Amino acid sequence: MFNIGRKALFAALLVGVTAPAFAADMPEPIIEVEQPSYGGWYLRGHIGMSNQRIKGLESPLFDIPSEHGWYDEGSFGSAPTFGLGVGYQFNDFLRGDITAEYRGAADFTAQDWLRATAPTDPVTTNNYRGRKSEWLFLANAYADVGTFYGITPYLGAGIGASRNTISGFTDTNPQTGGGAYAADKSRWDLAWALHAGLGIKATERMTIDLGYSFVNLGDGQTGELKNVDPSFPFPPANDGIRFKDITSHDFKLGVRYSLN
Repeated sequence: MFNIGRKALFAALLVGVTAPAFAADMPEPIIEVEQPSYGGWYLRGHIGMSNQRIKGLESPLFDIPSEHGWYDEGSFGSAPTFGLGVGYQFNDFLRGDITAEYRGAADFTAQDWLRATAPTDPVTTNNYRGRKSEWLFLANAYADVGTFYGITPYLGAGIGASRNTISGFTDTNPQTGGGAYAADKSRWDLAWALHAGLGIKATERMTIDLGYSFVNLGDGQTGELKNVDPSFPFPPANDGIRFKDITSHDFKLGVRYSLN
């Protein structure tokens, strides 16, 4: 019995001596801290197509005839858009970016009718032609409403400025053979937009963006309108023709690339 007790004591001393050395040889545990899934800068780019409208054409020159109206107050062909931007993801639900977009030249057509002086005078028409393009700069905020199987719907809004350019504007009267033209002109105006779309996760860093935007670009303005026949001048220093309330329904395909 004494021998058993002595053996137990020896074993305890052995453990006490070797345990610190064994512990010193053990690697320190690696503690992994999971990084948050939000936060960080991103770059973005997109291409798309515009689908534009105007409220109408306005000019004091339209007040000169005794009777005047419109067959077509103005329509645009589709045109491409190209945009770049930089943004920041604040959390899983909120992000913002600043974008610069070039909106390609869209063909414009309109047609009015007029009776120049007396009620018995014949009705003639004017065919208007031109092109319109813009540079659009917006500060945008978005709400990501949740991710479902890697797809994140979002809503957003933006505000900024648009530089609207009217070029190649002409006015022809087929009945009289008369015509007029205006110099190209650009003007800055307040712009705003409403956004909606889907973000589709492609890789850890890259998101495909399928987007729609309703954009209000403000007004456009032609240069001074001049008659092709200088013997029939317009009133001096007229302001040309204003394109009132330009809006667009845009559809875009884009990419967002996280720098986080």
